[in-house]
Amino acid sequence: MKAIRKIIHVDMDAFYASVEQLDNPELRGKAIAVGGGSKRGVVSAASYEARKFGVRSAMSGSIAKKLCPHLIFVKTRFDRYREISQQIRKIFFEYTDLVEPLSLDEAYLDVTENKKGNPSATLIAEEIRKKIKEKTGLNASAGISINKFVAKIASDFNKPNGQKTVYPAEVTSFLEDLEIRKFHGVGKVTAEKMYRLGIFTGADLKQKSVEFLTENFGKSGHHYFNVVRGIHLSEVKPHRIRKSLGAERTFSENISSEIFMLERLEHIAEEIERRLSKSKVAGKTVTLKIKYSDFSLQTRSKTLSYYIATNALILEVAKDLLYQEKMKNSVRLLGISLSNLNTDKNQKEDTPKEEVYVQLKFGF
Repeated sequence: MKAIRKIIHVDMDAFYASVEQLDNPELRGKAIAVGGGSKRGVVSAASYEARKFGVRSAMSGSIAKKLCPHLIFVKTRFDRYREISQQIRKIFFEYTDLVEPLSLDEAYLDVTENKKGNPSATLIAEEIRKKIKEKTGLNASAGISINKFVAKIASDFNKPNGQKTVYPAEVTSFLEDLEIRKFHGVGKVTAEKMYRLGIFTGADLKQKSVEFLTENFGKSGHHYFNVVRGIHLSEVKPHRIRKSLGAERTFSENISSEIFMLERLEHIAEEIERRLSKSKVAGKTVTLKIKYSDFSLQTRSKTLSYYIATNALILEVAKDLLYQEKMKNSVRLLGISLSNLNTDKNQKEDTPKEEVYVQLKFGF
């Protein structure tokens, strides 16, 4: 028997947009988009007022404006977002040292054993959200459950400014009733494939054998087989190991000349070298990302037998990938990423297995 873990996933509500509305009262209650204001810009975040019109992050600014004609575009201020993010993380560390930031606006906390001696993860989440509001003026939502997977899903249920606890005894029914598109990690393409296979809910997914799932989804099949049964053993990692590092650029005008593309890739490779140097890492796999003018996306990768970290070597591989096949259209975005990093070599993947949990004496 194993004592149950108590995991909280804290997710700030429309973080970038909320910061802008906090700092500029004139923007409060209005539909705003952070980023996306330039001709070819992409929305980094949207306020809830804008989301009502269908505006979402990663959407082009032109499409966002069509959906919401009165949309106000605001420039990104990452220094300010990082400043507030640090204030929020200090609050997390008042409760536990087991904090795993996913980005500036969300993190996992393991409060199974915590600095406050509070046996209730639900009450801890309420306290944290209250302190965040008092300290920063911003709202946060939270999900609480026995593992990271379920907590992540739960944090979306009562947004904005709410929380949901999925108690140990409720995990099975919660996942069985869940629409498959709400499973964390199941994107649009995967969801559509599952629909074609007759999988619409967690209960449908649970009916499929591990052989069926691996046949149709490869290695991810094992993951789906386990998580729908509430099995997710990934621990909260205070020092997350970087898996990849990259940079990309969206162009103000479409590029059709490979010569111009190489010029852009050179600048991107230089930026990656700076980031690699700062992080003191190197990698073996170079991936070239190409987004065409029709918004179709293509990636090309090459894995070397040795680690690289200089812009010259990165650019050399990226150039080979660029000429790997003829461009099918003009290009609006180019990106390069380096993965298979030397930080990975001592890392072991979690091996899913059945766990028997016992409810702690003082509840959840």
